Amino acid sequence: MANPFTLGVASGEPLPDGVILWTRLTGVPGRAVEVRWQLAADERFTKIVQQGTARALPEWAHSVHVRVAALRPGTEYFYRFRAGADLSAVGRTKTAADPASADLVRFAVANCQRYEHGRYTALRHLAGERPDVVFHVGDYIYESPQAADPVRRLDRTGEAVTLADYRARYARYKSDPDLMAAHAAAPWVTTWDDHEVLDNYRGRGDGSAAFLRRRAAAYQAYYEHLPLRVRPEAGALQMYRRRTYGRVADFMLLDVRQHRDAATMLGAAQEQWLLSRLATTPVRWKVLVQPLFFARRFVPGPAPNLRMDSWDGHPAERARILAAAGGLVVLSGDVHNHWACDLKADFLDPSSPSVGAEFVCSAVSSRPPETDAEAVLAANPHIRHFDGHRGYLSGTASATGFRVSHKGLESSGVRTVAEFLTDGLRIIRVDV
Repeated sequence: MANPFTLGVASGEPLPDGVILWTRLTGVPGRAVEVRWQLAADERFTKIVQQGTARALPEWAHSVHVRVAALRPGTEYFYRFRAGADLSAVGRTKTAADPASADLVRFAVANCQRYEHGRYTALRHLAGERPDVVFHVGDYIYESPQAADPVRRLDRTGEAVTLADYRARYARYKSDPDLMAAHAAAPWVTTWDDHEVLDNYRGRGDGSAAFLRRRAAAYQAYYEHLPLRVRPEAGALQMYRRRTYGRVADFMLLDVRQHRDAATMLGAAQEQWLLSRLATTPVRWKVLVQPLFFARRFVPGPAPNLRMDSWDGHPAERARILAAAGGLVVLSGDVHNHWACDLKADFLDPSSPSVGAEFVCSAVSSRPPETDAEAVLAANPHIRHFDGHRGYLSGTASATGFRVSHKGLESSGVRTVAEFLTDGLRIIRVDV
């Protein structure tokens, strides 16, 4: 039997005392397979901290999700798996900081990695940074039929609809060595956007049994291929949650798809959870981690000038969040370009005070849309920066500052195309 670890290893969902370790076996018989795992304090595995066995079940695509607990906060560990005589690659992970800690947090943000549109070079550079945590803000896969003029080809070129389709799409994406390297370099915390199911879908879609079966299949495949703490149940998957790093950063991940309808982006329960946390968190930085452009973005030219699939489609809900936060930082993606924005109490009033900052991450590989950036910047004074490079965000949060670098790919490698500080009320460019 060939080595079954062709999709690599991953860790995720870090807590101060634990993480999730993930792998998925390929090319194995259609029965349960015993998988051994080890967690060590060193990369050579001379200091084993914990070890055990897990069962890879065919009904979950032979994925393994090991919930490791009783670890030390803010500590680096290394892990690996064994199935029979085959050994996986080694992964690095790190627990979240102690709740009382004021230690600096190093994070990265990535999104929008359509396989046929390009290589995952951005993720190779991200892996080299070895951050404390990586946030992926959606479009991990694209369900669409293979793109025209592909840089590289899918194995199944049609649209993903069934569980088998989605599993095959994830397997193709996760066979990429740069994506595997990025997962092996640091723990990931992920949220989804639309393409993990269907372009621009909302909630229950058209409400048909066929769509709900498709959504359930997509949610199951998402779980099977990522280091999540919870399994889908009854066709749903709990996604909104927070990951807190000491007294420094409260990262609140939102689900902008599953509970959405024409009247709400988040749904009543998620919005109440978010507003309550924003009002009560004692942590220095309140950080929303979610896919969609949060600031108002008026695009001059033919209508529609506001994109209704973004937060511009739900301005009242956005206003309630901004009113509750008091110094909010938003990390987002979706639009395949880098942007940086001041968040305003009233985006239509030029004299309105800034109440937060947003950093929009460009795509890993997905092709950018045609954008008249100069016109958009002129029409939206609160949008302070645009850059068209593919790339990722690299940032730090400390008790005294929140810094974000927009990383852009060039033929010679990656460079910082813009770097900002925020005091929680406005952005300040520091690289010029």
